[in-house]
Amino acid sequence: MAVSKAAIVAVVLAAGAVGFWYLDRASKQPPPPPPPLTGEAKAYVNNLRLSDVDMNAHEDYFQHRIVEITGKIQNAGTRPLRVVEINCVFYDPYGQLVLRQRVPIVGAKVGGLASGDTKPFRLPFDNIPESWNNVMPQMVIARIDFQ
Repeated sequence: MAVSKAAIVAVVLAAGAVGFWYLDRASKQPPPPPPPLTGEAKAYVNNLRLSDVDMNAHEDYFQHRIVEITGKIQNAGTRPLRVVEINCVFYDPYGQLVLRQRVPIVGAKVGGLASGDTKPFRLPFDNIPESWNNVMPQMVIARIDFQ
């Protein structure tokens, strides 16, 4: 039984269309929300200290505005930390939220944070909407993973 070339092409096109539809649909689904701060982590938050926090802006080579927040985090508690993430919350002049971004300040790239240690952090942002009020964002501890 001979299969025509047209039938083969139709099957390949149909499979491609189904694959494209599936990938397009999957890419539009929002990622699952990050896990909330655990009770153990909430109790430990009081042991973390942010200091020397500063914000400045500059333009990169492509004329994009980059806002950088720098500072230090200190672990004044007794437990070593593997990961610390914060939510940086940016508002417009009317107090309306314009951007919430969760970023690591302690983690795999910069290493953990031992008890009693202080570590510098640098958070670059290039996606802040123009409606931002140009005020230091609210910074809230969002995740703590212990070693």
